[in-house]
Amino acid sequence: MATTLTPTEAWEPLPASRWDASAAAHLLRRTGWSATPAEVARATADGLAPTLDRLFPGTPATIAKPDSVTRLREYAPEYVKQLAAANPVEKRQLQKEARERSQQALQDTGLRWLDFAAQPATAAQAKWVLFLSDVYVVSAEKVKNAALIWSHFDRIALHSLGPAPELTKAISRSPAMIEYLDLNQNRREAPNENFARELFELFLLGEGHYTERDIKESARAFTGYRQRFGEFFYAARQHDYGEKTIFGRTGHFTGDDVIALAYRQPAAGTFLPHELAKFYLTDEPLPAAQLEALGAWWSAHDYNLRALAQRFFASQLFFDQEYRANFIKSPVQLYLGLVQDLNLDVTPVPRLVLNPLRQMGQALYNPPNVRGWVGGRNWINSATLAARRRLVGALFNPLNEDKLNADEIAALNAARARGETKFSVDNAVFADLAKLDPAAAADRLLGNFLAAPVSSAFRDTVRQFLTSGAHDDASRLRQLRRTATVLMESSEYQLC
Repeated sequence: MATTLTPTEAWEPLPASRWDASAAAHLLRRTGWSATPAEVARATADGLAPTLDRLFPGTPATIAKPDSVTRLREYAPEYVKQLAAANPVEKRQLQKEARERSQQALQDTGLRWLDFAAQPATAAQAKWVLFLSDVYVVSAEKVKNAALIWSHFDRIALHSLGPAPELTKAISRSPAMIEYLDLNQNRREAPNENFARELFELFLLGEGHYTERDIKESARAFTGYRQRFGEFFYAARQHDYGEKTIFGRTGHFTGDDVIALAYRQPAAGTFLPHELAKFYLTDEPLPAAQLEALGAWWSAHDYNLRALAQRFFASQLFFDQEYRANFIKSPVQLYLGLVQDLNLDVTPVPRLVLNPLRQMGQALYNPPNVRGWVGGRNWINSATLAARRRLVGALFNPLNEDKLNADEIAALNAARARGETKFSVDNAVFADLAKLDPAAAADRLLGNFLAAPVSSAFRDTVRQFLTSGAHDDASRLRQLRRTATVLMESSEYQLC
């Protein structure tokens, strides 16, 4: 059991002698979305350290901004002018059009990110940004501007593999965060404590590691933080330049000073590793001694995020059998894992992708509250399980273009022009399996799609189904297709 590892042993790298295809598959499923045979073979051959260097490179990959986001940002000053000059009827129409523009831009942002995340080369980076965004939470529902949401995620990505204090400083200047936690209402005469409170409780330290006075004084340090048309600016006249006492120290502190002071607290070393384990590894808290050991190591390495990722994902604790094949996939992981396992492209029709994610409990860019997604067992209930099965069924059925509107047809044609054509499962995916005898085909399907070994009875049932019926090529392909569908709807496929 992992709990028998000493704090020092827990974070030592996995010995090379224990690096094998099973370990590689575990790493790929947890850092990304799936473990396809090609990626497992590559990682196994490369070794653990080179694989981690590839998954978490020195320079983060970037995503091209959707045109709709650029237009939304450019339109903002004109929109404000038009609103100021409009009568009530015109104002309502302008606001309706603005909401529609923002909604389109948010959908484009979601599809663009899913495309990026589905690529094996950038899957781990995309999931890492998703993790950090689950700490530095904002919500499109409150921010009400997709351009700000895009900027927030882009800001996280740019700082995602560097020093955590620099990421936190960048987040404090994020226009989306300024709107979400009311920094734009934080004035010298009436400090707003929302951001300061969440900075300590949910971003850096956790409950119990600060006082109410620390919050009140820190709120004063962040007075004057504003955003205008998606750009941060500092309203110097609104800043409180007086002395503040925070964490027992007194000075004329600024917002950046507060962040620096917070990172000097012992709890800063363990807070993000705790969140990391909760997001990637286990629903249960790690033993305090193990967490403290990782926190001490991380703080000694200047809170570097890439160093933390590589230490965590190389560790003996991460690869311990206690943490294999028993973590419930998030809706995003389920969808992107299906895309990768079935060699599909992300369908460029928002309602066919984003709506199922919402029905499964994870509306992109709209976490339930400032604490983000709870995850784990909370992903599963009767409604979300049904939505997961519907998603699998939709991917195994041909796309019905007769039910698409003109804009959706145009998006589909544009994707096809880019070479993206695989929006539903084609029998070609099973062509190689059809050449194998039923027992070998069953073993391959189970090994490719399921994280955990299955019982002998389960394996025998799959083999018997593939042995039954006609044995012509068309029948074999139908059997393989049906077997894959059932496996991906199974409770076993929900685990990674």
